[in-house]
Amino acid sequence: MILIAGVLAAPLAACGGDGDSASSGSGNSGDDKIVLGFSQVGAESGWRTANTKSIQDSAKEAGIELKFSDAQQKQENQIKAIRSFIQQKVDVIAFSPVVESGWDTVLKEAKDAGIPVILTDRAVDSPDTSLYKSFIGSDFVVEGERAGDWLVKEYAGKTEPVNIVELQGTTGSAPANDRKKGFADKIAAAPNLKIIASQTGDFTRAKGKEVMEAFLKAHSDIDVLYAHNDDMGLGAIEAIEGAGKKPGVDIKIITVDAVKDGMQALADGKINFIVECSPLLGPQLMELVKKVKAGEAVEARILTNETTFTQEQAKAALPTRQY
Repeated sequence: MILIAGVLAAPLAACGGDGDSASSGSGNSGDDKIVLGFSQVGAESGWRTANTKSIQDSAKEAGIELKFSDAQQKQENQIKAIRSFIQQKVDVIAFSPVVESGWDTVLKEAKDAGIPVILTDRAVDSPDTSLYKSFIGSDFVVEGERAGDWLVKEYAGKTEPVNIVELQGTTGSAPANDRKKGFADKIAAAPNLKIIASQTGDFTRAKGKEVMEAFLKAHSDIDVLYAHNDDMGLGAIEAIEGAGKKPGVDIKIITVDAVKDGMQALADGKINFIVECSPLLGPQLMELVKKVKAGEAVEARILTNETTFTQEQAKAALPTRQY
């Protein structure tokens, strides 16, 4: 009887083993853990660093296996990473697109492989919205509008010309396109507000300083700087101070993001107004990944809750600022 029991037990154990092996598809290691492939733009700013940390920490807390790739601000690197994720048969792919255009081919490859895609922070301009499940992030047009609203109110009742220079984000990126549009739409209501120079600073502090130095040499009458992120604004502050001018006084400064360094500059009076763009998307992203993997219906666009900051508001917020 013992011998017969042993013979019967052997095939039962083998069936159990085969079942476990079959469930290890989609790139995971034999358990039910979700595998997420994530391609990040790069590490060009304090905002991006905080965004990466939020995603990494949240994946760990959610029990999701994260395969992370840094694109170093190059679209070809992101496309290569997405194709690698497809080959690895991950469960879900998420990425923050370097630019808006040129994604249809690789996203169709993911769709054909049955791997759902989530866009984070930045959108794509593909007319085929079936290539991705959802977008999670900010409304960049609204951010630009908030910056423009503040400036219109700041100069309300004044008719003298106000000369504005603009530090744009990476050329072709969604935040650069949309923050420019939102701002321009709002200041159009005040004909005396005029953008006299606009150039990309690639969202970096070093490039922001370099371009602002060029603006200052070309224009002696700059009243306002609008920078598409804090890092470019902080670089521009160095250029303004190097030119013997006082940032926040001689040249009013508006930026977007509200990272800690930017908030400190605002509290110190070197920046006049900041529009928040929260990088802490990790918890919302992991919740969305779980829903998508489970086949649940999700919203096509999920926005983050954000605000704006004046000098006094920045002083109050700084002690508990997470990024």
